[in-house]
Amino acid sequence: MLESAGFEAWVVGGFVRDVLLERPVHDIDIATNAHWQQVQKHCEAAGMHTFETGVAHGTLSVLPAPEASIIEVTTYRTEGSYSDARHPDAVQFVSTIEEDLARRDFTMNAIAFHPTRGLCDPYGGTADAEAGIIRAVGIPQERFGEDALRILRAVRFASELGFSLDAETLEGANAQVERLNKVSVERIAIELTRLICGAHVRTVIMNYPTIIDAALPELAPMRGHDQKSPYHIYDVLEHTAYVVEATPPEPLLRWAALLHDVGKPATFSVGTNGQGHFYSHAMVSAEIAASVMKRLKMPGQLSHDVELLVRFHDTHRPANHKMVKRMLRQLEGRPELVRALCKLQVADALGHAPEFRERGTMAQDFEGCLDEVLARGDAYTLQDLAITGSDVIALGIEEGPRVGEVLNAALDAVINEEVPNERDALLELVQASR
Repeated sequence: MLESAGFEAWVVGGFVRDVLLERPVHDIDIATNAHWQQVQKHCEAAGMHTFETGVAHGTLSVLPAPEASIIEVTTYRTEGSYSDARHPDAVQFVSTIEEDLARRDFTMNAIAFHPTRGLCDPYGGTADAEAGIIRAVGIPQERFGEDALRILRAVRFASELGFSLDAETLEGANAQVERLNKVSVERIAIELTRLICGAHVRTVIMNYPTIIDAALPELAPMRGHDQKSPYHIYDVLEHTAYVVEATPPEPLLRWAALLHDVGKPATFSVGTNGQGHFYSHAMVSAEIAASVMKRLKMPGQLSHDVELLVRFHDTHRPANHKMVKRMLRQLEGRPELVRALCKLQVADALGHAPEFRERGTMAQDFEGCLDEVLARGDAYTLQDLAITGSDVIALGIEEGPRVGEVLNAALDAVINEEVPNERDALLELVQASR
């Protein structure tokens, strides 16, 4: 449509990269020599909907059809200085696709495609993608100085794609890493989440210490920290990196895995036999995890759940119905959190010395027992009890905190299988406890 109106247009960026890498494609970006007002005029005339989402920088969002995906259409441009280390202070519109590609971050993202003219690849991005290399366009230090978030994007791509930063690009990123403190924590959180959910996260955590430690300084004390334990063959951080990679690539599990042992350096002590100990490290790790999630302004529910998993990650119980119900109660009566905890514990075990990985089997057995408890319909929350607060009050217990105490005691008795979850039996128990 744009070219039939006399303009030039190319598909650019990540869409092209992912097609070349035979990966699933997502957002579509088009670069054109048409200004956004011209794009809007012709798109609206063709019956498309448009949204002025970024017109100050020449970007118009276009919905070609009701069921289609949004397409971002941007005028060819170059960018001025970045005083906030993230956004250009001004843009200048240019006339060629080659000038537009020169402003982009990495060579693999500086490729354009046209169905007739083929690929426009002035910086060798196709060859770099084939070789698994992340290379900055132009002078790396300048690219990262313009937009510091590109530093995290580089290692995030490395985690997702299994690529490596070329030497000059890494040097430029390390030289500008302090500028990350000028980037909004929300943007950093997005990149970190994608990074830790990558298939190659362990390699990235271990190979790019300057960048990882700048983004998450809480991890720095873990790097190289000898655990002095027969249970471990890795230092605290490398153990953590293995655990992260062994969990399903979901934000909850990956964040919990990343932070599950973050409190170990602060709780480290050495016994008389020379063996290392980390007393109360799960509790300290949970406190640090809560602080990290708060600083990154992560969603409240995710932060809450990560803290819970970290707090209980070192709680190992035999797989029986009583223990499962106790854990369900501690995890707010949420079976999905117990399942997540089991998966975290399986991954944690895989990060131990080979001869000490039996706790992974214990966690799998525990999840199997959870299935049995759920299938039986056992009580494990106050809502499951066969009596209510009104029943307790009717027996003469004064309305107030004491009612909750009585109900919780009754639930404990049910979970411990001391009394059946039946109304008459529970009322008798309450009556006897008055």
